[in-house]
Amino acid sequence: MKSIAMVGAVMLAGLFAQSASANECVHTVEATASMAFNVKEIAVKKSCKEVTINLKNTGTMAKAVMGHNIVITKTADMSAVANDGMAAGADKNYVKPNDARVIAASTVIGGGETTTFKFKTDKLSAKEAYSFFCSFPGHSGIMKGTFKVVG
Repeated sequence: MKSIAMVGAVMLAGLFAQSASANECVHTVEATASMAFNVKEIAVKKSCKEVTINLKNTGTMAKAVMGHNIVITKTADMSAVANDGMAAGADKNYVKPNDARVIAASTVIGGGETTTFKFKTDKLSAKEAYSFFCSFPGHSGIMKGTFKVVG
């Protein structure tokens, strides 16, 4: 009987470990009407094969007035991607279509809305500097943070 209990305990511990590992690959970010993210850094474990980011706009304004998104790029590409995004316009979520510099991007959402996006991490490196930012016109200068791959 002890051996069955031991096996059960080991299996349960394995499930908790798997659940904790999966949660490390899911990140929630809030964007506010005062043009700020609630986090300055998103750290992703290199063991995550895929990352899920949930974005919530905690403001109340429509997306045409105060929309927010998240775009992830190499830090060196951020300004150029933001500029090209403004030129792409609202119907493209302020992200230039098929831009190879964009690692991942969400749609633009308005106040009270949420969106989720996923992306694979196989091409990311712990040695590279990455950033996330909002590409809505005028937001990227202050709505930004560090995205990094860790341990």
